[in-house]
Amino acid sequence: MSEHAADRREDGPERTVSVSVADSDRTGRETDGARVTRRRLLCTAGTAGTIGLAGCVGREYRSPPDCSTVAAAAETGDGYVPLPADEDISMFRRGLRRYGYYPDETVPSDVRVDWSFPTNRIGHTAAKSTPRPTPDGETILIASDTGRIDAVTPSGERRWRIDTGASRSLGFHGTPAIVDGTAYIGGYDGDCYAVDIDSGDVIWRTAAREFGGAIAIGSSPAYIDGNLYLLAEYSDPASGTLWELDAATGNPTWSDDRLWGMPHPSPAIDCETGRLVTGSNDGVVYCWEFPSLEFAWSFQAGGGGGPDGESMAGGRFNLGAQIKGTIPTYDGAAFVGSWDGRFYRLDLADGSEEWSFETGNIVMSNPAIDPRQGVVYVGSDDDHVYALDTATGDELWSADVGGRVIGSITATAETILVGSYDTHLYALDRATGDRRWRVENRGHVTSGAIPRGDRIYYAERGVFSNYYDDDEETVLEEPGHAYCLVPDE
Repeated sequence: MSEHAADRREDGPERTVSVSVADSDRTGRETDGARVTRRRLLCTAGTAGTIGLAGCVGREYRSPPDCSTVAAAAETGDGYVPLPADEDISMFRRGLRRYGYYPDETVPSDVRVDWSFPTNRIGHTAAKSTPRPTPDGETILIASDTGRIDAVTPSGERRWRIDTGASRSLGFHGTPAIVDGTAYIGGYDGDCYAVDIDSGDVIWRTAAREFGGAIAIGSSPAYIDGNLYLLAEYSDPASGTLWELDAATGNPTWSDDRLWGMPHPSPAIDCETGRLVTGSNDGVVYCWEFPSLEFAWSFQAGGGGGPDGESMAGGRFNLGAQIKGTIPTYDGAAFVGSWDGRFYRLDLADGSEEWSFETGNIVMSNPAIDPRQGVVYVGSDDDHVYALDTATGDELWSADVGGRVIGSITATAETILVGSYDTHLYALDRATGDRRWRVENRGHVTSGAIPRGDRIYYAERGVFSNYYDDDEETVLEEPGHAYCLVPDE
């Protein structure tokens, strides 16, 4: 058995990491005059030295990434270029700024399902992983909430399939970042995986204990200059940590555990302004200088409390303003949806609120931004998609899509693609919001839809009965499917 093949086993080898205590006390919250961190609470048992918890200590060495080429491209281009002149990188929401913008892709006037296959079977309501084509378009990676990863061709033929340790949990909900033939993805087992796309072999696996006992990684990694950035989730207390990893080895090189709540968003990196930004279930937007990773500012959405005042993490934060969606950055600003029903524009320099838009219900979708027109598209639990002027927050149009929007919105040359809880994938006219077509599916469509050539890839969650009935057993009626749409000629 080869070394890589051995790593594919669920009980694959772990690594011992050399560490120092450089930053362990620098990050965290202050409560009642004393600095209280999740890391310190977890480390009081005195086990860090025996099991090598990377989350309980800081790494001795860190090589900050070079942002200069990315920043230069943003200044001279249209701002949507993921990385300059690099065709070997692909990631969630298309790039570091997380625009979800595909200006060179057109959507057919009519479509049909070319192929589909079962992929999601878990009732967890988080948005499902978005199928990710490789940069050359020859392979599509589909990560399942069962912990399986499928690699298929554009015609739907399976190249390989692997089951991972995430099958013992809620599988995968994040979307792989693809760099030079390697896919990077975190699972709800708290592990992060690097997978060779040609063979399906696991190159490395960073275990949950190396993330300080993480219980899940729902965040989709960001990649730049040999480094990965993602969020890990923790319980006891409910909290989160931003991690930097060496992409070649999976070794953690830096972390900051100041987040409260179990964070789901994927970090966005804006090299032009020198900022990394993300949100969490405490309703707080967190921002770091980049690439130094010195903490810059935080912003509390919705005043930090829901109507019932339910609190978590020993009362350190209240529910009601959770930030579930990834935060895109554009024009020196961050664009944030919250469970408080509002969508915000924040100044990246200091976190001040520049405008907010009231939708009337929870906002947890991943917005799309058209940087050429200065328009942001966001979905809400009020069953609508909104097109807003990025400068003013003025509503340009809204469209009823028949159900909640909790997944990713995709902007193409002329069309907005959006999945709905009403089991349809919608294609809306980008200028007016008018419906061009919709495709009926089986379950709630909560992944993003990715256009590639004349094909569109997306996934749905499973079909369940009695899911919201506490008195009845929840039953999986039918697994969710991954789909490929083609022009209906």
